Amino acid sequence: MTIRDIDTLIIGGGVVGMSIAYGFAKAGEKVRLLDEGDDAFRAARGNFGLVWLQGKGLSNPDYARWTMASVGRWSSFAKELTQTSGVDLELSQVGGLTICLEEAELREYVASLETLRSAIGTHYPFEVLDPQSLRELSPHIGPDVVGAVYGQLDGHVSPLRLLRALTENFRMLGGEMIGSVHCDRIEHRDGAFHVWTDGREHVAGRLVLAAGLGNRDLAPMVGMQAPIAPNRGQVLVTERMQPFLRHPSVHVRQTGEGVVQIGDSKEGVGFDDGTTIDQLARIAHRARRYFPILENANIVRTWGALRVMTPDGYPIYQESGDCPGAFLVTCHSGITLAAMHAGPLVDWMRGASEPPEIHTFKSERFDV
Repeated sequence: MTIRDIDTLIIGGGVVGMSIAYGFAKAGEKVRLLDEGDDAFRAARGNFGLVWLQGKGLSNPDYARWTMASVGRWSSFAKELTQTSGVDLELSQVGGLTICLEEAELREYVASLETLRSAIGTHYPFEVLDPQSLRELSPHIGPDVVGAVYGQLDGHVSPLRLLRALTENFRMLGGEMIGSVHCDRIEHRDGAFHVWTDGREHVAGRLVLAAGLGNRDLAPMVGMQAPIAPNRGQVLVTERMQPFLRHPSVHVRQTGEGVVQIGDSKEGVGFDDGTTIDQLARIAHRARRYFPILENANIVRTWGALRVMTPDGYPIYQESGDCPGAFLVTCHSGITLAAMHAGPLVDWMRGASEPPEIHTFKSERFDV
């Protein structure tokens, strides 16, 4: 009989993997997390930090329900992490804005939100703001803006502080984290998973693949498929500025430190996580039209990061049929969904009923 040295082995140390690891450790399990290190493509350290409901799941109401549930848990989730780690996550959920520069753009977006609200059959809060109402909420909005949608449940958080809090809480609960290792091979035998990393064998009763873009190579080792591809987003960061932007948007947000993040490009460029002058210039020009106060702000750094995208943009949550006890988790909204990943998703992987919102998020939906 195989001797297991841990209950659950998690591969991937980004926000998705750390949220799951924290959930398992909090449930009292003996957990080990393997992380590839800084050579990996780290979406968790390059993203925008939004805790966002507005517009999520426009073509899949289940995703809207799943997202809404996570957004609703975020306040207590953040308090829990901060109380035990002492790390302030800089969470603000005072609402967020989708800002429009064209009337047709605003009308089309509002119509899609109204359709989604009807489809999910529950309270889905948003408010359409004309330019005057918008300026009352966000006084520095520019004259080119024709209106916005205000989502009362939206907000933002510091991704790096979140990752630090999750890591510290995981370790305080007895979790073990091993960095700078690469997974070479996975075998399922005798009711256990044998994983080799740089010559070392790890044996666990349960395996969770949360390695972002690395899941594409890992999933077939346990009888699953992860049809995912990178999608690049470029981000600019300004110098520290006096607070002027209380409500974040998907394009511009001001952090707790006072710097302004500007971004949201979507580029299919393979594994190139660099930056380009043309995209950065386009992003900066749009931000200046939204908020003219940014016109003379100094840009202090830029970066590119790779999102983890399935063909339809929605997550994969799946247990292997060939290797029971192996789970695949992949999504591109790891910040927003962290509260669900650490709670209901872990409960399901530990044997509870599958949350009804995730029934449609199996990789078989791509087998056409």
